[in-house]
Amino acid sequence: MTSSNDEPVLAAGAVCWRTEKDRLQVLVIHRAHHSDVSLPKGKVDPGEAVPAAAVREVDEETGYRIGLGAPLGTAEYVLPNGRDKVVHYWSAHVTKQELDRAGQFRPNSEVAAIDWVDVDTARGMLTYERDVAVLDRFAERAADGRHDTFAVIALRHAKTVPGSEWGGPDATRPLLPVGRAQARQAAPAIAAFAPQKIVSSTAARCQATVEPLSKRTKIGVTTTQDISQDAYERGKADLSKVIKKRLEKARTAVLCSHGPVLPEIIARIASRTTETPDRFDLRTAAALSVGSFAVLHIAGDALVAVETHAAGIRG
Repeated sequence: MTSSNDEPVLAAGAVCWRTEKDRLQVLVIHRAHHSDVSLPKGKVDPGEAVPAAAVREVDEETGYRIGLGAPLGTAEYVLPNGRDKVVHYWSAHVTKQELDRAGQFRPNSEVAAIDWVDVDTARGMLTYERDVAVLDRFAERAADGRHDTFAVIALRHAKTVPGSEWGGPDATRPLLPVGRAQARQAAPAIAAFAPQKIVSSTAARCQATVEPLSKRTKIGVTTTQDISQDAYERGKADLSKVIKKRLEKARTAVLCSHGPVLPEIIARIASRTTETPDRFDLRTAAALSVGSFAVLHIAGDALVAVETHAAGIRG
């Protein structure tokens, strides 16, 4: 049996960026107790989703409330005690409104000072090469104008009462207790990407899955037959209309749908946003288990990154 001391220490953080007088700047932090300059990050709490940890840590260290953009991979290294540490990073736009809300930075127990600097200056300031490597991945994306993204989040409904055990119409099947737990657990992970729209199939199981997310984000749920399993199997689902609208709006949105429908949703998004879909692991994104979700990050008309998050509670 593998002990917890053999498992990597998980952490999460972000390359926070802003535009100041049309110039791109990134955020670095000064940690007095480590005598270093680094990117904001911190350990994932027990039971916490990694994206949620990234948002929380940036808030705790800098005072900025962010929504995650596209993933920037990981930094992996060995701690002094011999344990491996894996830090997951995303990009994160700190808007003018958020800068105004946060106001002047106040030193805290973690961070003594912060600096907004251009990418080249940040490279020279960062203490660790692993942080520079993460920054370089962001800079490469920014050089192509693909750092400012929105996302379409494809969510499969949580664990449901089996059809064989349900006497009513399929669309009325409710979530099982484990499904309700999956929905509650998914909410903070999805909220970390700061969705501005929640769209659900009209099926009861999809609406129940996004209910905790709706409560957490204070965003109402729009329902549509166009991403329902019933309409899809009858050939009546207008997926193209839904996807076209979401891409034109260019705002992060959640689409909660069904196992048979999600592969088509993801394939159509990919076909509209990339000429080389083989670059991305769309097969894993399309084969979501119940309560899991995929995040497709888009800049303009280009698919930038795809990430998949499995349900933490198995049914």
